[in-house]
This record gives sequence, C-alpha cells and structure tokens, in this order.
Amino acid sequence: MSRMDLLVRRAMFEGREVDVIVNEGRIVEIRDCSAEIDLEEFEQVEDAYGLQLMASMTDVHVHLREPGFEYKEDIRSGLGAAAWGGFGNVLCMANTSPVNDSASVTEAMQEKANIYWPEGPRLFPIGALTKGLKGDELAPVAELRDAGCVAVSNDGVPVKNTDLFRKAMDYAANFGMTVIDHCEDPYMAVGVGVNEGEVSDRLGLAGQPDVAEALQVSRDVLLAEYLDIPIHLAHVSCEKAVEIIRQAKARGVKVTAETCPHYLLLTDEWLAEPENEYSAMGKVNPPLRTERDRQAMIAALNDGTIDFLATDHAPHGMHEKEVEMDVAPCGISGLDTALAATWALVQDGTLSREAFDRAWVTGPAQTFGLPVNRFQPGDTADFFLFDPEEEWVVGPGTMHSKGKNTPLAGTTLKGRVKTHFLAGKKIV
Repeated sequence: MSRMDLLVRRAMFEGREVDVIVNEGRIVEIRDCSAEIDLEEFEQVEDAYGLQLMASMTDVHVHLREPGFEYKEDIRSGLGAAAWGGFGNVLCMANTSPVNDSASVTEAMQEKANIYWPEGPRLFPIGALTKGLKGDELAPVAELRDAGCVAVSNDGVPVKNTDLFRKAMDYAANFGMTVIDHCEDPYMAVGVGVNEGEVSDRLGLAGQPDVAEALQVSRDVLLAEYLDIPIHLAHVSCEKAVEIIRQAKARGVKVTAETCPHYLLLTDEWLAEPENEYSAMGKVNPPLRTERDRQAMIAALNDGTIDFLATDHAPHGMHEKEVEMDVAPCGISGLDTALAATWALVQDGTLSREAFDRAWVTGPAQTFGLPVNRFQPGDTADFFLFDPEEEWVVGPGTMHSKGKNTPLAGTTLKGRVKTHFLAGKKIV
C-alpha cells in the first residue's frame, strides 16, 4: 500500500485535537487524534501539538511595489511577509513602475513569484483599468486577463470621468473581469490623509470628508445596478458608505466590498494622541475615520454587508514616512500584522469567528474565483499552524516585509504563524 504524503499530528481544530491527512495536495481526512495511528503510513509527519489549525487566507489588496519601487518592497519580500502572515493567495495592485497595464508586466511579476516562491503564496496580479492609471484610455483588459490578471483597478487614482468608468465596467465584464474601485470623489478628497472633522480641525490639517467616499460608492452602486454587472469596492472606511452598500445589497445589486484591519482598530484620534501627533504612520487613504465609523465597520463585517477584509498592504521606506504629514505618502504595511490584530478581535468578542473566516478565507476566494480550503475531503490543502499564545512586539525585527511603516509599531500582539502549507507543501 502506498504511503500518504502528510500527517499533521495533534492540531487543535474547532475545539478538539485532530490529525490531518493530506495526499496529492488535498485534504483526505480530518479525524480525532488517535494514539494508534501508524506513522509509517506517511511520507512526512508534522507535530502540531498545542497549535491551531487554520485555513490559509486570501488578501485581495496588496501593493508589492515591484517593478519600480523595490526599495519599498519586492515580490520576494512581499510574498515572504504573506507566507508568514497566513496568506496563501495574494492579489497585487497595478500601481507599479511601469504600471501593470500590459501582458509583459503581468508576466514579469509572475515570473519573479515563480522564481522565489514556486510553491506559493500564489500571486494574482490585478491589471490597470486605464493605461498608465491616467484615467484617459482603457487598458487592454483581454490581454491582461490572458496574461493572468484576475481583476482590473485604478486603485489609488479614482477615475474622474464617469462615462469612461461606465465603459470600463462594461468592457471588463465582457471578459469576465470584475472592476475593483477606489471610491473617493477625486475633487472632494484632496487632503493629507486625515478625516475631515474635529481632529483635522484640532491639528490644523486639510481633511478628507467621508461624503467624498460615499459619493463615489453611490456612483458605482448605481452603475452596477443599471448595467447589472458586478463591482467590488475597495477599502470602505465610513458609515455613510456602508449604509449605501447595505441598501444596494437589499435591492440585489451585484456589489461586494472590503474594509481593512486598520479601520477596525484605529480612529483619527490616533493622530491626535501626544505620542503620535502629526505622525504619518497613520496616514492612509481613505483616512482613519471616527469611532462611529469604526463601529459601523465592525457591525458591517459581522452582518456580511462588508464581504471581507483586505490589508491594503502599502510598504514605504521609513525616510518617506518620517516627514511632515502633508508630504508623506499614504499607506500602512499590513501583511505581517493583519492576522494577529484581527484574531484579537475574535478573542475579545468584537468579531465573530464566522465573520473572521468569511473575511479572510471564503469571502475573497469566492469573489475572485480562487482556491479555498474549508477542510472538507478533496479541498486544496492550504493551511497554517498558529500559536495563539505567542506574544510578539511589532517592529523591524519581527516583520518580514521591507515596509516597517505601521501605526502598530511597538504594540504587543498575540499569535504567530509557526508553519504554513499550500497544496500540502510546506512553504515556511
């Protein structure tokens, strides 16, 4: 009798100790741990005593910076951070240099991923919606799809021309591609990465109003309803936008939406705390909002109005962030911290376990047609072993991304990935 490929021994799963049997890259069986199992029947045995068995996560919103900005991040370091962060599938945005608006750039990204991480994390590029992200001319969507892109987006540079955006949605849908939109009215959202309100007034900074986001969400929802095609809304951050999405879903509009861990964890008050005042580490686009918005994000994630989470991982050099707010770039490095930070919300009862699994595992995979592991026989064996008790301090020595720009720096988090398997192969 031929031996099975892998036995994961004594892992904790749904409150009980289990053995996981894997063969040919797929889950064969999960069964209660037995002392009588014959270890000789397996090519590889992984001891998981005391560790949680968790399905690999998918991050649909990552900036890997390569080509063009490798000093911030490159595909090798970004996928490394993803692997240690619990992510098996990574979708990377097109705002590279050159912009990913052609098959040659898409293929170069995939080639780098295959060289450095041949067993995964799997890289799925997102193509540009318009050439050069300039908002003037549609990118060659069919070419991008054929090269391996799974969606298209002008993320970071919202398309001003509504008629062009309508044509882009229609055009992309013809090739089975979903448009991911960065929802901000480009005329109203010109600020310095802080929410318009009491905090921006107190700090004397130009703010970005939540209505600028809500206006663009309204536009996109109405177009999706009118055209009867899907739209995916990126990094939703405010209550006004959530209410529009909730009403749209009730009407049957094909809209999906993500929010990010930082909108669940922080508010604009972080920028006003004495130790953080004017710190660009909390400068992100859309900006950190109010406590009312934060509570709305949590409620929307729990009730499914927000479909899932994404990190919006945006690494920068420290020399770029340790400058005045108005000149620093927007973005937070998130791949290293997302799992532990959001797992803490499950542990304290803020987020349901069901919502957590939907947010990181089933929701993004279903929306973009990616592999998903529900631990059923035949599922792709994508999982990691997680030590929920290990404490670690966020900082340069504990992060795998080149980007150390995070408002969580110095924070003690609880929970670390100890090892990660994709299609039954150990990647870290």
